[in-house]
Amino acid sequence: MSGATRRSALGLLLGTPLLSACAGVQQSLSQFSSPFSGSSPPAQPAGPQQQATTAGTGGVKVGLILPLSAAGNAGLAAQSMRNAAEMALAEFQNPNIQLLIKDDNGSPQGAQAGAQQAVDEGAEIILGPLFAQSVPAVAQVARTRGISVIAFSTDSSIAGRGVYLLSFLPESDVNRIIEYAAGIGKRSVAVLVPDNAYGNVVEAAVKAAVPRRGGRVVAFEKYGADRATPARTVAQQLGSADALFIADDGDAVVSVADAMTAAGANLRNIQLLGTGLWDSPRVYASPALQGGLYAAPDPAGFRAFSGRYRTKYGAEPIRTATLAYDAVALVAALARTQGGTRFSPDVLTNPSGFAGIDGLFRFRADGTNERGLAVMKVTTGGGVAVAGSPKSFGA
Repeated sequence: MSGATRRSALGLLLGTPLLSACAGVQQSLSQFSSPFSGSSPPAQPAGPQQQATTAGTGGVKVGLILPLSAAGNAGLAAQSMRNAAEMALAEFQNPNIQLLIKDDNGSPQGAQAGAQQAVDEGAEIILGPLFAQSVPAVAQVARTRGISVIAFSTDSSIAGRGVYLLSFLPESDVNRIIEYAAGIGKRSVAVLVPDNAYGNVVEAAVKAAVPRRGGRVVAFEKYGADRATPARTVAQQLGSADALFIADDGDAVVSVADAMTAAGANLRNIQLLGTGLWDSPRVYASPALQGGLYAAPDPAGFRAFSGRYRTKYGAEPIRTATLAYDAVALVAALARTQGGTRFSPDVLTNPSGFAGIDGLFRFRADGTNERGLAVMKVTTGGGVAVAGSPKSFGA
C-alpha cells in the first residue's frame, strides 16, 4: 500500500462518527473479561436459534457471526455487538457493505454452519465469532475459500493463518504499562498474577517486556484461592523492587492488595501497576490502590460511542460493543479504498494501523493485535489519564 493509500484508509476511520465528543458512561472492561474472552460459552442451554438476517445493501458481502441466542450475558453481549455493527453501517455514510448476520447459538457447530452459509452467500471476510472455541470452526470454513476472519476472542492461541483478533489482548496492556513504568524509572518489578489462563498470558508478556525495557523481575508469584501465602512471599522481597505489578480483575486486585497489606507491605512506598481490568469501581474505591497505574483504551472514545448508542437504542452498550463497531467500520473503509485487495493479509496487517473508537490498533502477521493505549491513574473519582494514547505506531 502506498503512503497516500494508507493515509486514506486511516483518515476514513478517523471520521467524525468515531471520535465525536459526547457525554456517556464509561463501563468497566473487567465486566467483560471472563464471560466472552474464555474458551467456552455459558453452561446454560441456549435459546432457539435466531434466523439469519442482513443489514445494508452494498455489493461487498461480509459475514458477522455472533452468539445471539446464547444464554445469559453472552446473548445480551451479542445483541449489543450486533446493534453496534448496524450503527457503524448507519454512521459510515452509505458504505458498499452488506452484513450477513448469523447466530451461532453459542456453539462451534453453529459457528461453522453460520460461516458456511455466509461464504456460500458470497461473504469476502468474516467478522466474529465471540467464543474462542468457535473460532477454529469458522477458520476452517474461511480457509477453504481463502478469506480472512476477524474474531473477537482474546485467546491469542487461536490467532494466525488468516485469523486476526480484534479484542483487548493482555499483551498490549502489559507492554504499554511496563514501557511507561521504565520511562519513569521503575525497572525492578515484583509480579503477582492469578494461576489461570489469563495469568499465564500475562506471565509470558511481563517476563518478556521487563528485560526488553532494561528492567528485571525481582519477585514473581502466582495465586489461586490462597492469596495470603504468595502475598507474604512477594512482600518479603519488595525491598528490592520499585514497582508491584498485579494483573487481575477489580475484585481480585483489591483482595490481593489487601493480602499484601496484611503481609506487612506498605503499598504507598511502591508504584502499583496493572492492566485494563483495573478499570473497575472496586479498584477506584480501594484506599490501597490509589495512585496505581494501568494501561487501557482512552475512555473518551467509549464515552462518545455510548452516548450515540444510547440515543439510537435507548440502552447502554456493553463495553466490548466497540469491537463490532470498529470491525464494521474497518471493512467499510477498506471496501471503499482498497479495491480488489481490500481484505488481503497485506492490507489487514498494514503497519500504520487503523483508528477506532478505542484508539489506534493494528493486526500483526501472527493474527494478534497491538493497541495504542493510554496510561491511567487510579483515583477515587475513577481513572485519570496521565499519558495519552499514541497518535501513530512506531516502527
